[in-house]
Amino acid sequence: MKQTWWKESVVYQIYPRSFYDSNGDGIGDLRGIIEKLDYLAALGVDVVWLCPVYRSPNDDNGYDISDYQDIMPEFGTLLDWEELLAGMHQRGIRLIMDLVVNHTSDEHPWFAQSRASKESAYREYYIWRDGQDGREPNNWASFFGGSVWQYDDASAQYYLHLFSKKQPDLNWENPQLRAEIYAMMHWWLRKGVDGFRMDVINMISKAPGLPDAPQVTGDRYQFGGQYFINGPRLHEFLAEMKREVLSKYDVVTVGETPMVTTEHGIALTHEELGHLNMLFQFEHMGIDEDPGATLSRRSIWPWRLRDLKQVMTRWQKDLAGKGWNSQYLTNHDMPRAVSRFGDDGQYRVESAKLLATFLHMLHGTPYIYQGEEIGMTNVKFPSIQDYRDIETLNIYREFVEDKGVAPEAAMAIIHAKSRDNARTPIQWDASAHAGFTTGTPWIKVNPNYEEINVQQALNDPNSIFAYYQQLIRLRKSNPIIVYGTYDLILEEHEQIYAFTRSWQAERLLIMLNFSKDPSDFMLPPEVPFATKELLISNYAVAAAEDIRQLTLRAFEARVYRLR
Repeated sequence: MKQTWWKESVVYQIYPRSFYDSNGDGIGDLRGIIEKLDYLAALGVDVVWLCPVYRSPNDDNGYDISDYQDIMPEFGTLLDWEELLAGMHQRGIRLIMDLVVNHTSDEHPWFAQSRASKESAYREYYIWRDGQDGREPNNWASFFGGSVWQYDDASAQYYLHLFSKKQPDLNWENPQLRAEIYAMMHWWLRKGVDGFRMDVINMISKAPGLPDAPQVTGDRYQFGGQYFINGPRLHEFLAEMKREVLSKYDVVTVGETPMVTTEHGIALTHEELGHLNMLFQFEHMGIDEDPGATLSRRSIWPWRLRDLKQVMTRWQKDLAGKGWNSQYLTNHDMPRAVSRFGDDGQYRVESAKLLATFLHMLHGTPYIYQGEEIGMTNVKFPSIQDYRDIETLNIYREFVEDKGVAPEAAMAIIHAKSRDNARTPIQWDASAHAGFTTGTPWIKVNPNYEEINVQQALNDPNSIFAYYQQLIRLRKSNPIIVYGTYDLILEEHEQIYAFTRSWQAERLLIMLNFSKDPSDFMLPPEVPFATKELLISNYAVAAAEDIRQLTLRAFEARVYRLR
């Protein structure tokens, strides 16, 4: 496969509202990020993915955009954004922006004109339908609860919204709409952005006729993903986007693509024939969900390491030599990785380092979500009043008010799965509000900030942060970590996830004990070696130890170079 900068990069995701507040209004902002650029440079990341900072009424924290070519005032100005970009580029850090083009805000001028008249040239920028027998045009359920249809009194029709009713879906069937989107992308690329992360990009093509979804549950509204995910014209639209825009710049693209298989992944990211460079798949994010649940974040399910191995190995092997993987364990929509896949109590530091080792040693581009590099954890706010996420509030209302679920049972799911777990402010130090703001934060800080914070991490040579620095340096100096082939070993082991990476005459051995209990490791005979060199570990390791047979400690991680 071609060797490119974006394969060799480490990406850091910033959720600006919660990163750092420069002016005391309780909301993170662009100048706050500017003040912390040296921190990102010290960590060693190559690329920053910036969650939406565009003008927005903030119904879904910026993913409801009212102006694609302006900045949300509470984040700053376009001049601030230009200074941020310049500061990143001065430090050798590239910037990718969030491209949210499945939907806009209902306050976008396009939608205002679309709903103003059925004769408006903008009417077909969105998806409008008549009702059926006094009901919605179909029975699809919104990701945020209720119907995907909202009745508009002014024009006496329904419009489609897969997410909030304030996020009407764009009609990609309309060529004029697509031309406007491409013009907007050119505008940002000419300003110097280095790529796009594309929000729910595999939902832009809907099935003709928008048919009813099968009645799988007793609920009024049913999940209709088969009619709007990986739709019939998706590849046509993305090919056009690549031809009209992306092919003209040296940029990176990553698509957020729920409900994709490896076959979809290859088609989308194929080195010669694909339209995107890489994608976010969600199979590994579903291993702790009730298999019967149709919408995510509404259930807790005990996960098994063998399931994680199975999913990750399939994506590693199927895309090898064809497409490219993005590697992540958490983001702004997911719980904190150490609370979900590790141990956020006694072994928080060890398990956070183990998860980092796992992520950075896989084949693909690793993504670090803000706070992951210091081992930030989920938060258990006592009251639903403490939560801000629209999806979390809707889930609570759906469970408690509509379905009669006990409030404590609903809160248990929210404590485990709420998107606000990842959105509490970065814990910079042990001062009030974790040093995030001098004002009142838009959402409360996790109470554990006095023990877990950046200042503590920077003062500790054995911190999680220092371990991330070491992993990133290893990746930059060892091409095998980027380009080596992946092979799983000890496939049936219930506690140990072990694999090799091979490239030219080298081989790496990665050993990870995903358990609080010590676990016996035995190297299979098909992994021979003459010499070994320990590259990184989260415990002290004796140089003379025989790696053919040993016991790994709680959440122990080791990486060896074998020759």
